[in-house]
Amino acid sequence: MAAAAAAAVGGPQPPQAEVPAPGLALDKAATAAHLKAALSRPDNRAGAEELQALLERVLSAERPLAAAADGEEAAAAGGGGGPGAAEEEALEWCKCLLAGGGGYDEFCAAVRAYDPAALCGLVWTANFVAYRCRTCGISPCMSLCAECFHQGDHTGHDFNMFRSQAGGACDCGDSNVMRESGFCKRHQIKSSSNIPCVPKDLLMMSEFVLPRFIFCLIQYLREGYNEPAADVPSEKDLNKVLQLLEPQISFLEDLTKMGGAMRSVLTQVLTNQQNYKDLTSGLGENACARKSHEKYLIALKSSGLTYPEDKLVYGIQEPSAGASTLAVQGFASAAGTLGQLDSSDEEDQDGSQGLGKRKRVKLSSNTKDQSIMDVLKHKSFLEELLFWTIKYEFPQKMVTFLLNMLPDQEYKVAFTKTFVQHYAFIMKTLKKSHESDTMSNRIVHISVQLFSNEELARQVTEECQLLDIMVTVLLYMMESCLIKSELQDEENSLHVVVNCGEALLKNNTYWPLVSDFINILSHQSVAKRFLEDHGLLVTWMNFVSFFQGMNLNKRELNEHVEFESQTYYAAFAAELEACAQPMWGLLSHCKVRETQEYTRNVVRYCLEALQDWFDAINFVDEPAPNQVTFHLPLHRYYAMFLSKAVKCQELDLDSVLPDQEMLMKLMIHPLQIQASLAEIHSNMWVRNGLQIKGQAMTYVQSHFCNSMIDPDIYLLQVCASRLDPDYFISSVFERFKVVDLLTMASQHQNTVLDAEHERSMLEGALTFLVILLSLRLHLGMSDDEILRAEMVAQLCMNDRTHSSLLDLIPENPNPKSGIIPGSYSFESVLSAVADFKAPVFEPGGSMQQGMYTPKAEVWDHEFDPVMVILRTVYRRDVQSAMDRYTAFLKQSGKFPGNPWPPYKKRTPLHPSYKGLMRLLHCKTLHIVLFTLLYKILMDHQNLSEHVLCMVLYLIELGLENSAEEESDEEASACGPERCHDSWFPGSNLVSNMRHFINYVRVRVPETAPEVKRDSLASTSSDSLGSLQSSRRPKVLQRENSGTAQVFSLVAERRKKFQEIINRNSSEANQVVRPKTSSKWSAPGSAPQLTTAILEIKESILSLLIKLHHKLSGKQNSYYPPWLDDIEILIQPEIPKYSHGDGITAVERILLKAALQSRMNKRIIEEICRKVTPPVPPKKITAAEKKTLDKEERRQKARERQQKLLAEFASRQKSFMETAMDVDSPESDIPMEITTAEPQVSEAVYDCVICGQSGPSSEDRPTGLVVLLQASSVLGQCRDNVEPKKLPISEEEQIYPWDTCAAVHDVRLSLLQRYFKDSSCLLAVSIGWEGGVYVQTCGHTLHIDCHKSYMESLRNDQVLQGFSVDKGEFTCPLCRQFANSVLPCYPGSNVENNLWQRPSNKSIKDLIKEVEELQGRPGAFPSETNLSKEMESVMKDIKNTTQKKYRDYSKTPGSPDNDFLFMYSVARTNLELELIHRGGNLCSGGASAAGKRSCLNQLFHVLALHMRLYSIDSEYNPWRKLTQLLEEMSSQLGNEEQQPEVPILYHDVTSLLLIQILMMPQPLHKDHFTCIVKVLFTLLYTQGLVALSVKCNEEDRSAWKHTGALKKNTCDAEKSYEVLLSFVISELSKGKLYHEEGTQECATIIPVAWSPESMEKYLQEFCLPFLRITSLLQHHLFGEDLPSCQEEEEFSVLSSCLGLLPTFYQTEHPFISASCLDWPVPAFDIISQWCFEINSFTERHAEQGKALLIQESKWKLPHLLQLPENYNTIFQYYHRKTCSVCTKVPKDPAVCLVCGTFVCLKGLCCKQQSYCECVLHSQNCGAGTGIFLLINASVIIIIRGHRFCLWGSVYLDAHGEEDRDLRRGKPLYICKERYKVLEQQWISHTFDHINKRWGPHYNGL
Repeated sequence: MAAAAAAAVGGPQPPQAEVPAPGLALDKAATAAHLKAALSRPDNRAGAEELQALLERVLSAERPLAAAADGEEAAAAGGGGGPGAAEEEALEWCKCLLAGGGGYDEFCAAVRAYDPAALCGLVWTANFVAYRCRTCGISPCMSLCAECFHQGDHTGHDFNMFRSQAGGACDCGDSNVMRESGFCKRHQIKSSSNIPCVPKDLLMMSEFVLPRFIFCLIQYLREGYNEPAADVPSEKDLNKVLQLLEPQISFLEDLTKMGGAMRSVLTQVLTNQQNYKDLTSGLGENACARKSHEKYLIALKSSGLTYPEDKLVYGIQEPSAGASTLAVQGFASAAGTLGQLDSSDEEDQDGSQGLGKRKRVKLSSNTKDQSIMDVLKHKSFLEELLFWTIKYEFPQKMVTFLLNMLPDQEYKVAFTKTFVQHYAFIMKTLKKSHESDTMSNRIVHISVQLFSNEELARQVTEECQLLDIMVTVLLYMMESCLIKSELQDEENSLHVVVNCGEALLKNNTYWPLVSDFINILSHQSVAKRFLEDHGLLVTWMNFVSFFQGMNLNKRELNEHVEFESQTYYAAFAAELEACAQPMWGLLSHCKVRETQEYTRNVVRYCLEALQDWFDAINFVDEPAPNQVTFHLPLHRYYAMFLSKAVKCQELDLDSVLPDQEMLMKLMIHPLQIQASLAEIHSNMWVRNGLQIKGQAMTYVQSHFCNSMIDPDIYLLQVCASRLDPDYFISSVFERFKVVDLLTMASQHQNTVLDAEHERSMLEGALTFLVILLSLRLHLGMSDDEILRAEMVAQLCMNDRTHSSLLDLIPENPNPKSGIIPGSYSFESVLSAVADFKAPVFEPGGSMQQGMYTPKAEVWDHEFDPVMVILRTVYRRDVQSAMDRYTAFLKQSGKFPGNPWPPYKKRTPLHPSYKGLMRLLHCKTLHIVLFTLLYKILMDHQNLSEHVLCMVLYLIELGLENSAEEESDEEASACGPERCHDSWFPGSNLVSNMRHFINYVRVRVPETAPEVKRDSLASTSSDSLGSLQSSRRPKVLQRENSGTAQVFSLVAERRKKFQEIINRNSSEANQVVRPKTSSKWSAPGSAPQLTTAILEIKESILSLLIKLHHKLSGKQNSYYPPWLDDIEILIQPEIPKYSHGDGITAVERILLKAALQSRMNKRIIEEICRKVTPPVPPKKITAAEKKTLDKEERRQKARERQQKLLAEFASRQKSFMETAMDVDSPESDIPMEITTAEPQVSEAVYDCVICGQSGPSSEDRPTGLVVLLQASSVLGQCRDNVEPKKLPISEEEQIYPWDTCAAVHDVRLSLLQRYFKDSSCLLAVSIGWEGGVYVQTCGHTLHIDCHKSYMESLRNDQVLQGFSVDKGEFTCPLCRQFANSVLPCYPGSNVENNLWQRPSNKSIKDLIKEVEELQGRPGAFPSETNLSKEMESVMKDIKNTTQKKYRDYSKTPGSPDNDFLFMYSVARTNLELELIHRGGNLCSGGASAAGKRSCLNQLFHVLALHMRLYSIDSEYNPWRKLTQLLEEMSSQLGNEEQQPEVPILYHDVTSLLLIQILMMPQPLHKDHFTCIVKVLFTLLYTQGLVALSVKCNEEDRSAWKHTGALKKNTCDAEKSYEVLLSFVISELSKGKLYHEEGTQECATIIPVAWSPESMEKYLQEFCLPFLRITSLLQHHLFGEDLPSCQEEEEFSVLSSCLGLLPTFYQTEHPFISASCLDWPVPAFDIISQWCFEINSFTERHAEQGKALLIQESKWKLPHLLQLPENYNTIFQYYHRKTCSVCTKVPKDPAVCLVCGTFVCLKGLCCKQQSYCECVLHSQNCGAGTGIFLLINASVIIIIRGHRFCLWGSVYLDAHGEEDRDLRRGKPLYICKERYKVLEQQWISHTFDHINKRWGPHYNGL
């Protein structure tokens, strides 16, 4: 055999590989056994040599393939028999040799028995479904396979299911990664103790064979790899080689699965250096081996692996030397580490990259250790295998094999070291790869298994310099995409930043390396080494500085940008992943005092890096205008470590802070960001496009905020607490560009800001100050308080679902930090602050999710507008929170008006930050507050309520945080401070509040009103001035202090900055660049500024009191509350003041001011005592009036709008009730189709398009808007009571033979087998499957209007959700979906009434009339518009359903088919209406459908068409029913022709419809009743026959006997006993009853029949017919249905139909037989009917019997019952193979109607361009399909050519859907939702209720 195979390969074989000697062609097993024996001998050298020779031959037979793979002989590789066969052969040999002569399978089993592994270690690839349990995990990456998870006990744990992105492995049994309590049953026992030792000879052969086999594989990989000419090996070639290697690698993979024993052999083979040396040295005489070795060297060289930079990475052998070298020269050392790469990486050399390399420095030579050359030599198979794995870009099979070996501890260590050794090479391959995404996933798949284990990570860190390697590799990776920074000083900047447009950043190529780094930093032992190693910290800070200032935005001032770059995504992702996450990882290890040293290290190097950065960008004191970068990772590192130091490590803050100058610099850029945010929101950056708004949003967004805005604000808080407060405040206003606005003058010029932006920028500045002063996130709040505050803020904006809360609350990004979302604290805080609102359902409405809403006390005490403002991404959310707050106050009766944001008490400040409060007590701020209050009072422009609100908030903050006691007050009042600045005497707000300011000098434009007059008319009177003069001499302000108003802020800042610089640096002259103040003076073109002196005479207190008057609109409205109630001063926390508007706020502040000092209290009282004289009406009233008018107008407008909205809503509601709502029988709004008003001569219709009313005429017919749809709902009725369940195991399957559709199908085909086809087609109804259901919204339109409407829709370019070409449209009035128009038959209502009057004709006459009327041929009316429309609608109806549901005749296209189809349409619609009414008519009344029913019109159309087919009077069943036929025998004598269907086999309801539709319309009521009476006799007889067949022989003979006795009584024809006995005696003549006792036992019901049970059976048998008939009568004659109890339904319906004689009394129990009214003597006609049966049962007794027993009791249709827990469905179906293509589908789905399993979108199961779901929806639901998508837990509806996502019926514990199972939490069935779904299916309202439809193009 081997010889033959080798010969087959003879062609391309190189000469050295001789054909194996014929001797070897013996049976392989024998050879193997012989060799094994030889090797077992003590002296086994001979055996070993023999084996080597054999292997040499067998395995070299594969070698020619390499040639094929090179592409020279592509044909051979393409699957020529040769190579494949040789490979198979080699593998066969290996298997035989391993088994040593035995069977391979037995060998496998034997090895498995010795498996000591207590680990699962199952490896999976991407998209595998695994589990993660946070309760059991030690490492955040822990994962379990489904089997281990379900076998462990995780009840009540915090676990979730997830789809693996990169692949992974099961950690069950590994106590390093998870707690042992979570192990599954299989891995709980440490089994190594009781497993016997492996017998030596079992694996002996393996030890010899495997090294050769692996070497062979490596040679293969060497030869297959061609160093590409271009940069990248063509994927094709690599894949080709890999395909050829598939069997070999699979073989190795199978070996690993044999368990621990085999794995340890493999480990020995892979790590044994001697083996490797012997086999691969390439020194042997074998030319082939030599060639392969050369290829290997070339590959090594081309990978740049023999180049010095790599030596460096691995060469740092003694850490001490390494560390010192690294720390040599800050940045230079890090960049220089990679100094000599330039030669190796040619492809990086395009010109643009040159910039970043500018600073590279050659390394000092002492690290260049020559021994590094050897370090790179691969020393074992494992190392070279990994090398090739990387070279081939991580083929999945190889990765799986390498990972499968991990349970072997020795291998794990060796492999990890090898992996680290190749780390730099991995990075380079990754950078060049085209498939970087796939490759990234594979890399992480491996590394996460290695680095999640703390012990292993520590070992590798110590032994292989893992940290050095990682940091250096990251640094090198980023170096390839650096550009010059343009921040600040574009020309001279020396700073380089990453270019966010590069693929490396755009595609996140760096993430595998960063994620490894984050992973190892999560281990304490590793992180500590990092934090202790100064050299590493320096390198890392250099790495971080690459991101400092990236993605710089420059404000566009003229044109809009041409191209909006989207690089900001990359920038934010890079900062978060590469800078912030490692930072959080490090922070998590700095939690206790002992770690202070680490913090000091980080802070120190961070500050150094920052200093370098300031130098590099040439920063002095002013930021460059119109630039902003959101990326300052160095600032944020510094801030976060400071925060940790103070919070957890008790470090003294000042010991880690730099000097003042550095603080000033530090504050500039974060402050610039805050100002830019305000600018962006003021639309000043609008020319930069939408992306700048995107950046502003991302910066505060929940995933980024605690790594971005929070540290920034904290850093500003630190700076503010340490810098001079006046300097800080003036900086803020200058940055926000509103300095010029802060003037007392009513007009000013702003040189840096347009007037329209002023207001929002001022609001921004004040809001920023409020946030800065009141936020305590890092200033003393505990973690739980922070969580609570975050949660309250999110809940106040909107009600939230549990998952969105989890998502919105910024968690510590490092998973190990312990604050895990969903953790205990999260749930407990949530239950404390929020109430759960369970999901509600409005039928036809959107389905809601479970929501959390804030508790009342949260609104009352915890609503914090500041936190809300900080956390809102969209400004509208702030408004939304305020609206909700307002609503709460209104509802709880706390405050009726429009409230202001409440003032919230803050957590006490941590002592280290006390200095922050100095901002509130500095003159600059007080001047600003005073000025703004004054301006607001004077109604200057550009001020808003928001400004006032913030001003008051700041004043209140100042009062709350005032340090000064009453006693010091007097002393300080006359201290030297007073002369320092003429505005305010001191810096304490409490005392400054009462300080009166008399005159202010301002600079104003000459045009200002102040220039013309000396003083303002609206200043306060002299009396107030005199109050002040009594205390202190009036000082007219000095000139410079007057001008201070304009310039003080800026000038002050300059001065302060100058002082500090001079103090700090000797070379002040060179630091401070001379600045002209030209920037601040007005440009020449502006009008000249002139100085004016204003008389003010106000203090902050007096301004507040006047504001109170102004806000309340009344003079003297403020009255100090303590004058009435002195208590108020003692116990100040008064709820009355906690909620309210501005008036309340002013009152609250005045109260607090009075509380703080007696002096203030006195002054407030004095001000209030002086009754303010009436103000000259001229000035202030106008302004006040303007404001008031404005308010009033606004109020009125608001009320108008409310009214309009309310009116609109009520209109809409009433409209919805008439038009849309499927489930509201209450709303009785009469529709247009009225039938009960006798005075109207003709029905009048309104056209909803042209609006005209009028009758429908032959020329201009009106039509109803209808939707025609094929339906199989009826066919889904089943006869058994308990609902079918969705199968969730192989045993449970659903078989459709008990459905209504199947039963009817069987019946029809049975009839067609034995009877004449045309007669069969009249004996049944079709349409149980694929019947056409017609529904209308009740609106009518002219048919010609409709045509023009359709034309306009066709020309409409807008993309509609429906297809106009298929005739689809939406009703022009109610927008309900429709696809046809049903013409209304012109006719009067009076005529109806005439016809309905009962006449007293006898039944005989009526029967004659009916027969005559039916006999008249129905000529089609002349060609009118109406008749054309009738024809076209009939065509529509036919085309609605598929051909297979219309054609049941054996002769295709026979008219009988159409006839059957037409009356079946009527039947389908009646049956469906019955189902909508709940399956019976007990409720009576006109149903909801009745108002909008189109059955009347439908009958006209059907009747018109059916009258075209006249049934031969010969065959008309009417005759058989009403006449005795003489020649019965002759009919049957005709053997060869098939007989007609016996009348007793006919379906009576079908007969009814045929009879009625054959009559000329409109129908006479008498004729209708006559037809019903006749048919009832037949129905009753059928019931008796069925009864007789169901019971057994004794019962039959007994009844035959009792009935015979009563036969001659007077009403024998109305006694069921007599009739039954007669039926039995008649049928006994035939063979019907004969075959008793054989297999028919099944149908016998062993019940003893009592008269009651027989009566009940007969009533139930007849009820379905009575129900349909009553409905029909209701629609034809418009009579209402009576309501009744279920037990009286029979009698009520029969009297309603006129079957019961009216005089019939119901004293004695009701007997159904009394309804009979025989047209001819009963016994004659019955015997005639029975004769037909007998003659049939002569030959086919069994079938005859089957046809007689009809199932009358169908249960209502239901969807399949679903299990409680979604997991049961998911586990069974997501791995289930498709029955068509036997693959596991990518998107499995299951049909909820019949339980069929299908592939969604699967091309595998496509038939004639229809995918499987679409196909199934046509077969199962005639175009409607309801599918549960297994992998997404959602339900998808297919309706014809459209589909929509319906939603999910499975919700989690918080009432939420989990679409796509992203969260993977356990899901439970929501019964209400499932009911809604079922209801929509049964009522056919999917089209109306679900709004988002799209075409599926048959691709689902």
